[in-house]
Amino acid sequence: MTDQSVSQPTSFAFSQENLEKAKAIIAKYPEGRQASAVMPLLDLAQRQNDGWVSQPAMDVIAEMLDMPVIRVYEVATFYTMYNLHPIGKHHVQVCTNLPCWLRGSDEVMKTCKKVLGIGAGETTEDGKFTVNEMECLGACVNAPMMQIDDDYYEDLDADSTESILSVLKAGGTPKPGSQIGRKSCEPVGGLTSLTELETVKGKE
Repeated sequence: MTDQSVSQPTSFAFSQENLEKAKAIIAKYPEGRQASAVMPLLDLAQRQNDGWVSQPAMDVIAEMLDMPVIRVYEVATFYTMYNLHPIGKHHVQVCTNLPCWLRGSDEVMKTCKKVLGIGAGETTEDGKFTVNEMECLGACVNAPMMQIDDDYYEDLDADSTESILSVLKAGGTPKPGSQIGRKSCEPVGGLTSLTELETVKGKE
C-alpha cells in the first residue's frame, strides 16, 4: 500500500486541537455516512504531519470512521493531493498538462530545476523544497502556473518563477496569483464584455 522504502512512524494521534476539528468534520455527515469525512481527515492528518500522511495516520482515520483500512488506503493512494512520504517545507507543484505546456510550463519546470538544483520528485538537501510535476491544477486560463503549499502562482515565465523561488529561499512570502497583474481570470487586455452592466440595468 505504501512505499516500503519510507520509514513509517510507529503511531499517530491527532493533536487535541485537530481532534476537535476532526469531530466537527465528522458531525457534518448523517449517521452511517461518516466515511464521507475521509478526505478532509486525511488532509488534516497531513497538515499535522509536516505535509505527508503516514500509514498509522490512515489506520487511525479508518478506526475513527468505522471503515475498512483498505478503503482509506485507496483514497490516499488515488489522489495526488496526499503525500505518502515526507516532503520539503515548501511543496512546489508545477502543472505540465496541455494548457500550461502550450503556454510554457517547460520553462517553469526548467527554472525550478535550475534554482533549486533538483528534479521532479526530489527534495533539496536542506529539506526546504520538494518539486513535482502535476496534472491539471484547475487554473488553465492563467497558464502556466504552479502551486506552492496552499497558494497558486499564475501567468508565469522563467523570470517570475525564479523570483518566487528566490523569495521563498530567502524566507520571504511571494505574492500569489497572477504574476502579470491580471485581475482574477479576466482577459490580459481587460474586460471585453459586460463593460456597461450598470447602464444595461438602468434601461430595464
